[in-house]
Amino acid sequence: MTSSNSITIVKSVKNNVLLAAVLLIVLSCNTHKKNENTNSGLTNPTEEVKKEESSINTFKANIATEIDGNIRSIFQDSKGNYWFGTNEAGVYRYDGKTLVQFTDKDGLCNNQIQNIQEDQSGNMWFGTGLFGVSRFDGQNFTTFTNNENSQLSNSAVNEWKIEKNDLWFYAGGGVYHYNGNSLAYLPLAKTVADSKLSKSPPYNLSRFAVYCSLKDKKGNLWFGTQAQGVCRYDGNSFTWFTEKGLAGPAVLSLFEDSKGNLWFGNNGSGLFRYDGKTLVNFTEEKGLGNNEFRVSGKSNPNTMARIYFINEDRNGNLWIGTVDAGVWRYDGNSFINYTTKDGLTSNAVNTIYKDRKGELWFGTDEDGICKFNGKSFTKFIP
Repeated sequence: MTSSNSITIVKSVKNNVLLAAVLLIVLSCNTHKKNENTNSGLTNPTEEVKKEESSINTFKANIATEIDGNIRSIFQDSKGNYWFGTNEAGVYRYDGKTLVQFTDKDGLCNNQIQNIQEDQSGNMWFGTGLFGVSRFDGQNFTTFTNNENSQLSNSAVNEWKIEKNDLWFYAGGGVYHYNGNSLAYLPLAKTVADSKLSKSPPYNLSRFAVYCSLKDKKGNLWFGTQAQGVCRYDGNSFTWFTEKGLAGPAVLSLFEDSKGNLWFGNNGSGLFRYDGKTLVNFTEEKGLGNNEFRVSGKSNPNTMARIYFINEDRNGNLWIGTVDAGVWRYDGNSFINYTTKDGLTSNAVNTIYKDRKGELWFGTDEDGICKFNGKSFTKFIP
């Protein structure tokens, strides 16, 4: 087995581009009237965001003509609307005709949107990655944030209970869990000191800081961390995967393919696959690593070392987005690299999303969104 139940302390990689972006988040979120949740250390506002003169119902004040260039997340809701989360410009909603922008002025906790989800009632949830989650019911935003001194809940066993339709959001020292009734903040670290983000520059993240999360088909939870590799929670215990370079650089992406394989994207050590028995570093096996990045932080556009996102197309091909080398497609036998020379709008790819039609959307760090129709890339212009 490649898993290990012991936690090994490792040094985080310098010059982590995502870390620099994440740290743009303000250390506290603007909320309205707050009530303390003594069980989870969570702050729950009871007063929803008030509508401005031009309300978000009519969208008169928020209609946009173009999308911000730095896209962090993409999601298609149950009504067919597309949502585009950005690094500093909030989130956009596109219904096929009109583009609407929401920011902290409309009630978002923060303008950096790391992940987007929808609950069973059709409410939209926006995770800012570190210090807050905002819910949108179609008219108003409600924001939830963890306390600065939040500790493991007194009812942690119940709050870690995995349920069929619950939502999990990654956060600075742990995760947020929404079970359909309440939201709880749950640190992965054993102590508050291990899970804290420093309050003064350079705002160093805990090695347990969570960058991504996944619930697999069997109901297990997976978390990618800043420097502790990957953690699996099966509902009873935690198992840590740290081998073959997985621990050290941050794990930024987790994905389960149609065959049930787990894939881990590491910002420095590349692409890993776990089939339930063996952990394999594909980047090293294929000679696509970048040893210079580990030593000096230097990027190499011909490598598959710095991975930001992983997804799968309708034909079962794996797509791997990198921060400096465009995207790679893996058909099970070989890797093909696509860059701006092939029509990709940017070689820095933050996210890859497959919509209901099976079309792939690529959110970039420099030039908005582009789509792939199976043959070519085209820039998305609403």
